[in-house]
Amino acid sequence: MLRSLFCSVAAVFLLAATGPAQKKSAFDKATLEAYVRHLFVMDKQVTVQVGDPKPSQFPGYQEVTVSASAGQAHQDFSFLVSQDGSKIVQGNFTFFDVSQNPFKEDLDKLKTEGAPNFGTQGAPVVIVEFSDFECPYCKNESSVIRKNLLSAYPKDVHFYFKEFPLESLHPWAKAAAVASRCVYRQNADAFWAYHDWIFENQTEVTPENLKSKIADWAKTAKGIDGAQLNSCMESKATEAEVAKDQADGRALKVDSTPTLFINGRRVAAAVDWPTLRSIIDYEIEYQKTAKNAGENCGCSIKLDVPALAPAASVSGPQLGAPIK
Repeated sequence: MLRSLFCSVAAVFLLAATGPAQKKSAFDKATLEAYVRHLFVMDKQVTVQVGDPKPSQFPGYQEVTVSASAGQAHQDFSFLVSQDGSKIVQGNFTFFDVSQNPFKEDLDKLKTEGAPNFGTQGAPVVIVEFSDFECPYCKNESSVIRKNLLSAYPKDVHFYFKEFPLESLHPWAKAAAVASRCVYRQNADAFWAYHDWIFENQTEVTPENLKSKIADWAKTAKGIDGAQLNSCMESKATEAEVAKDQADGRALKVDSTPTLFINGRRVAAAVDWPTLRSIIDYEIEYQKTAKNAGENCGCSIKLDVPALAPAASVSGPQLGAPIK
């Protein structure tokens, strides 16, 4: 009898020790990394980092960000993970609260303090562009914006320019961005002269001749001291400002240029003037009653530009006018 009981107890412990294998969980970072590598065919040349889970807007799921990088190329992937770790949902998931602006999440992340800008402070429509001076699509978009925006909307739009050089694709884009902020430090209006000049001459610029080209431009640029500009460029004094813009863009999941935010509405492509104008017109009319975006909306985002005099924050050279 005792022998039989002992055998039975031993059998229970044996079953417990050799029971079913533990289920895989996406909350285990090694498990999720292996799964994502297989999902997207990422070999060992790609560095993968799995972030810590954080609360999501979807009941029963937590959000985990997986970052992949190879050299200077970088991309983030967002996943929703079920509470038991057995299921993941991949994609750009959006949660809307019908009592708030549908673009509130991005509006809350947009940071424009100190960014080059033109237009009217307090305008009902705010446009924030993330751009790259070496990007041909950005060149086209800059032409659309500079030729049309201020002349069509002298009081209703405030435009901000954010640096987002795609370093893995464009070898001189970051240096051009650093130089642009050096120009902006000296003279806010001169930034727009530089902006227009470098886009117009984009095809002639190379990593080797960028500095000499900028030096030649500075010789005739109004309000710019060439020696001071060169010193700023050599010391990379404004590199941190460019890096901040890039970080702001990544927080908004910007991964291409140009990317525009029109009262928070993401437009991740170059758009022609009729399309851009239709969006602006819609926002102007909508904000007459909604008052949940723009700079005078009473909502959580306020796009101020501290330390800039009103004249500097409101104007640049008149759009469509010749830039010397």
